[in-house]
Amino acid sequence: MRYIYSFAVSITWQILKIIGFANPKISKFVKGRNMVLETLRNHISKSDRVIWIHAASLGEYEQGLPILEQLKLAYPNHKVLLTFFSPSGYEVKKNSSPADITTYLPFDIPGKVNSFLNAVRPDMAIFIKYEIWPNYLFELHKRAIPSILISARFSPDKIYFKNYGGFMREALRSFSHLYVQDKPSKELLDKIGIKNVSIAGDTRLDRVAEILKRDNTLDVISSFCKGKKCLVAGSTWPEDERILTNYINHAPNDQKFIIAPHTIKESHIQSLCQSIDKKTVLYSKISLVLENDVQVIIVDTIGLLTKIYSYASIAYVGGGFATGLHNTLEPAVFGIPVVVGPKYQGFLEAEQLVQLGGILPIQDKEEFNNSINRLFKDPQERKSIGEINSQYILNNKGASVHIMAGIRTLLK
Repeated sequence: MRYIYSFAVSITWQILKIIGFANPKISKFVKGRNMVLETLRNHISKSDRVIWIHAASLGEYEQGLPILEQLKLAYPNHKVLLTFFSPSGYEVKKNSSPADITTYLPFDIPGKVNSFLNAVRPDMAIFIKYEIWPNYLFELHKRAIPSILISARFSPDKIYFKNYGGFMREALRSFSHLYVQDKPSKELLDKIGIKNVSIAGDTRLDRVAEILKRDNTLDVISSFCKGKKCLVAGSTWPEDERILTNYINHAPNDQKFIIAPHTIKESHIQSLCQSIDKKTVLYSKISLVLENDVQVIIVDTIGLLTKIYSYASIAYVGGGFATGLHNTLEPAVFGIPVVVGPKYQGFLEAEQLVQLGGILPIQDKEEFNNSINRLFKDPQERKSIGEINSQYILNNKGASVHIMAGIRTLLK
């Protein structure tokens, strides 16, 4: 089965190289990988000790960031190598990660795997959430290099628990240890004979808890809000924005709105502006002095959303009507109500906060309008719902401490 898998991955790589001639994103995906070995040779010497941490994309990077930061403190004599699978993660963090080296991960093809590991010679490999690459794991196990999976979550529909999933089960068994988010994940792994598992929780809770200790001030947003009630909608998709703009166009003038779309292409930003009847400005175009009648800001830059959430009376997190829900923990940490679309299943923190009442799911624009109107009118309800969210994060943080303790036992 391993030969079939490797052959399929090799064919996929060849196809992507061809597609890359016509697709800019795939081109970055391919060209970036062609530079990996050169980057490693330029930054890793034979005397270096390396800890390797791998993330699929930006979301997994944020999940692994607390561990990455603690590794830098606990192992100052090691270099930390960060790899990404996706261009959307690598392109954003290639120059701003606390890691010593940031590259793409070469494809999971035996020859590329061996070349990569020969260049890196890691003392440990750390994979985040769903990043399970069989050839890398088999080779790490063969070389007796400890490997761990962190913040993982498993469900019965995954291939590991199917009759035909033996090959992927063997990949899981190659890990030195698996740190999962919840008890059901541990129980599923136990049923297939994988015992080296600990319930540690989700490292993202540690990351967002740290946000409160930072300076989240943005003078532009302070000037815009001026003590008025503000709805911040983050990582929105067109499906979310149709509901949002319908509400905004009928909202009273004492309500403020900030929309940070998932896509900030100029054509999309222009279309969004045209759909709003209220006076609207782009974040990139405003100064510290705003006209009083500006009611909507559209954020057309990246990297500001977390700070902007700190000004929100209510947050709406996008993706719940589209491809999947975005990060609800970032607004929740500020102790505010969070509203989402109906597709929140599969996101443990969202499922739990819906049950607790800190996240309010809506099915359509009528439910959205009713929920937002009610929350804007009732400060006590906003406060009580927000407290559910902040308390949830306080009660569930600590995964990084558990995982770092395990790392210390494996990394000699």
